[in-house]
Amino acid sequence: MAGMEKDVLTRFGVSMPDELVKQFDQYITEQGYTNRSEAIRDLVRRVLLEPGALQGGQTVAGTIVMVYDHHMTDLPLYLMELQHDYHHDIISTMHVHLNHDQCMEVIVVRGVLSRLRELHQRIQVQKGVLYAELSVTYTDGGKHPHEAHHHAHGAPSGKPELGTQGESAEDTR
Repeated sequence: MAGMEKDVLTRFGVSMPDELVKQFDQYITEQGYTNRSEAIRDLVRRVLLEPGALQGGQTVAGTIVMVYDHHMTDLPLYLMELQHDYHHDIISTMHVHLNHDQCMEVIVVRGVLSRLRELHQRIQVQKGVLYAELSVTYTDGGKHPHEAHHHAHGAPSGKPELGTQGESAEDTR
């Protein structure tokens, strides 16, 4: 692999109570790691990608997962209007009926982290929202893939491509 440089690895020691080491070793075995170093690297990466560890001006991509009581007066309507207010940051949504009272939505987002945090906060404080979590990862900060080219997106069968809410792709532009 010419031209591919390996990262320089730094060794350091970590002191932990015996019981914590035993629990950690059980965790890394269950997760399929072959050594502690791999597991620690992944844990550090995960912590560095937590929304609180990133700068608000960074471009990120991720999800907002929420569970809510759809019987709460006006809550479903409010959530839909809120998503329309942030339509430039929302790539797609998936709605799941968990049971008679609860719905789960997964909102796929991409944008400036401070705006996504704001959207998440506006969701989680609503009465009837039982759970809301923002999970993000870095992006290259470049343009959205659909902004970089200008050709039509059609389904291979020649039928119109459907958008996230069942409308044709042309209706969403």
